[in-house]
Amino acid sequence: MLRVLTLSTLFPDATRPNFGVFVERQTRGLAALLDVEVQVVAPIGVPPWPLSRHRNWQGLAAIPVRETRNGLTVHRPRFALVPGLGGLNPRSIARTLLPLLRDVRKRFAFDVIDAEFFFPDGPAAVRLGRALGVPVSIKARGADIHHWGRQRFTAGQVREAGLAADGMLAVSAALKADMVTLGLPDARIRVHYTGVDLDRFRPSPDRDAAKRALGVAGPLLLSVGALIPRKGHELAIAAMRDLPDATLMIAGHGPERAALEALVAQHGLNERVTLLGSQPHDALPALAAAADVGVLVSASEGLANAWVEALACGAPIVIADVGGARELVDRLEAGRLVAREPAAIAAGVREVLAAGYDPLAVRATAERFTWEANAVALRTHLMALVG
Repeated sequence: MLRVLTLSTLFPDATRPNFGVFVERQTRGLAALLDVEVQVVAPIGVPPWPLSRHRNWQGLAAIPVRETRNGLTVHRPRFALVPGLGGLNPRSIARTLLPLLRDVRKRFAFDVIDAEFFFPDGPAAVRLGRALGVPVSIKARGADIHHWGRQRFTAGQVREAGLAADGMLAVSAALKADMVTLGLPDARIRVHYTGVDLDRFRPSPDRDAAKRALGVAGPLLLSVGALIPRKGHELAIAAMRDLPDATLMIAGHGPERAALEALVAQHGLNERVTLLGSQPHDALPALAAAADVGVLVSASEGLANAWVEALACGAPIVIADVGGARELVDRLEAGRLVAREPAAIAAGVREVLAAGYDPLAVRATAERFTWEANAVALRTHLMALVG
């Protein structure tokens, strides 16, 4: 029996149901294997009073410190967070978690710590692993390498954690190459692709009817991602000027919402571009199945779950050539890789629409990405560290 302690600072809760939903889904898949037991530690950062009473953190007080969620035992200890000084978080997390994990081990003798992000989870996990005498794996997902791995006060911590970890995971071969460029050892990094629920994310039997249910006529483009500059939503909006018959829906929330709304109004696109706000993950299959094209021209990614989910629903994707894009768009039916320019995005969308690919052929490009395969690969990786 393999006993795994999953450590993740992004994990859903009752107040933030979409917060790291892909981490929860991966963990549930691992726990479903007959020879694996899992418990989760999802530390929550809280600043000192009176900042803790700010609306950004006030709601966190209602989250239980321990609960059972979707069959998983989840511990949610609070650690001291200093806003604007994220480089201090790993030490604070490790300091908070060490007594908790010593207590947990009395009842759940975990064999390995599986950290779900390189920062801040990775450096904290390495400290804990050393103190408890258990091996540590750290997973890289994208921004944790591309951003924190290059920031002045965190780059050293990312590299040191990778060098100290017993094993590492990367969501794409491209991200693994970026990790090696940072000085992390190639031999200890395994590519670990994401999964998609192929039973939930599937083509609609009648895409036109699905679009009518959303009040859409003509081609529908869907972009799923946080409203932050890195995701490039402003470029997709600008591309709509060259796609006069199309509608764009953007699902996500974030600090750029007001700026994006202003851009939509500036281009006179209010009738054809809709910012849907944050959507429950359960709502995404219907949206993706109605879409003709998935568009997400991020400046950087590991391998975006939104890309795979669109393909599983039969919608080709038009994305930038970043991260694991070439590992996913490896045939014409999967879509097009384009420059991060409005004209190039519009041209890619027109090509895909004109090709009229069979949704089932598009879906076939995503069928290798299953949560079952993800779980088995993760078990194999962790077992090798324990063995």
